[in-house]
Amino acid sequence: MTQKNWPHFDNSYSRLPEKFFSRLSPIPVSDPVLIRVNHDLARQLGFDVSWLESQQGVEFLAGNFIPDNSEPIATVYAGHQFGGWNPQLGDGRAILIGEVLDTNGQRFDIQLKGSGRTPYSRGGDGRAPLGPVLREYIVSEAMTVLGVPTSRALGAVLSGEKVFRERSLPGAVLARVAQSHIRIGTVQYFASRQDLEAIELLVDHVIQRHYPAIADEKDRARALLDNIIDRTAKLVARWQSLGFIHGVMNTDNMLLSGETIDYGPCAFMDTFNANTVFSSIDHGGRYAYRNQPHIAHWNLTALAQALLPLLNSDPEKALASGQAAVDVFPDKYQQAFKQQVLRKLGISEDSADSDALIQDLFSLMQEERSDFTLTFRHLSDRVMTADSAGTVDSIFDLPAAFAPWLKRWEKVLATDSVPASQRQAQMYAVNPVFIPRNHLVEEAIQAAEKHLDFEPFHQLVDTLSRPFTFKPADSRYALPPRLEEMVTETFCGT
Repeated sequence: MTQKNWPHFDNSYSRLPEKFFSRLSPIPVSDPVLIRVNHDLARQLGFDVSWLESQQGVEFLAGNFIPDNSEPIATVYAGHQFGGWNPQLGDGRAILIGEVLDTNGQRFDIQLKGSGRTPYSRGGDGRAPLGPVLREYIVSEAMTVLGVPTSRALGAVLSGEKVFRERSLPGAVLARVAQSHIRIGTVQYFASRQDLEAIELLVDHVIQRHYPAIADEKDRARALLDNIIDRTAKLVARWQSLGFIHGVMNTDNMLLSGETIDYGPCAFMDTFNANTVFSSIDHGGRYAYRNQPHIAHWNLTALAQALLPLLNSDPEKALASGQAAVDVFPDKYQQAFKQQVLRKLGISEDSADSDALIQDLFSLMQEERSDFTLTFRHLSDRVMTADSAGTVDSIFDLPAAFAPWLKRWEKVLATDSVPASQRQAQMYAVNPVFIPRNHLVEEAIQAAEKHLDFEPFHQLVDTLSRPFTFKPADSRYALPPRLEEMVTETFCGT
């Protein structure tokens, strides 16, 4: 096949000094078999979809075939993991194949996850079990449609090999796409080595790649920090507005581009509880739902600390600048979260009553153990009479305890100038009925792991691609789990 079947690679990160990465190719797998190709994303990136689904395309997705002009590398970084410092981490089971420009000229990394050992594997096998690959595909693509900045899945393949964790599992490789894989931990790695030159190069690279509007700023490092803080506040607000729990918000899992990455022990809440934790390794609840904004603030403080030498040559002034930057995060987050929730409630104009209305709603949801997603969807249905076939009334209703709150909410809506039909349409556009519920994700994983049956996986991905349109025939994908279906723990798969 000729190069016209795949996009031209233009690898800016690999043009940085080699202390930023190690050059190596993926370790070939024995018998790659296609699971799924993301057609829309493939076309956006300039791939010939029929080629990507051909045997050579599958070999590419598995890491067995390396296209011309790609320059495979594994990047190095450090990070705080559950608050503990690790001075060297890096891509231990992933290879960055290269960067491509999509049809709009936007730059994207293509990375293969599960592609074998690297210099940063720390004794691991560098492979990925099938389950985590499917989970990341399902959740990252759902997040995309829900409007959350995120890495994406280009494709997934079976490796034809077994991966050993607590037991023998089928192996797989995920082709992951992101605007970049540059992390807070990348800056921390060079800061811990007092490599000012590397930090300066990294700042220039990130600005050129993700924040070109600040390229001419006099205080470039501070401007970059301010922009990253702003994007992170908006990102976490979106997580919170959907009941999404990342599960492992280490500094090496937070991208400077403001995208969500590393869907390991992630999950969406069913019953609302602000203390919810799913990750099997988060014993103290550090990354619980309620803590995610605080941890984002903590991580950004670590970034500011790593950037101090560039903020000012005077250590005291540098510290003051960094502190001033991170101090605005709580207000930025609260403002972004409030805007998200007001949209979900159909309120176009903020008022003095809004804060209490929002706080009381979440308190009620917690007290009454109300389903997070269906509560907001039900409110969307209540805005005006609709065809009952298109509402969630048949599968969900609010407890009687919500009645006083509903009267307050309806009173606020009555003073809003937006017509009811327009309000309802706007609410439907931000309140999904379908999310990647844990029991459905687990159902798809179990069918694939035990029987190599990928039909539940495909059906779930297809349903989640239309999260805002409810059809009664798809009710099982909207329902919370029964008691025997509940999934209370999720796992990294490393």
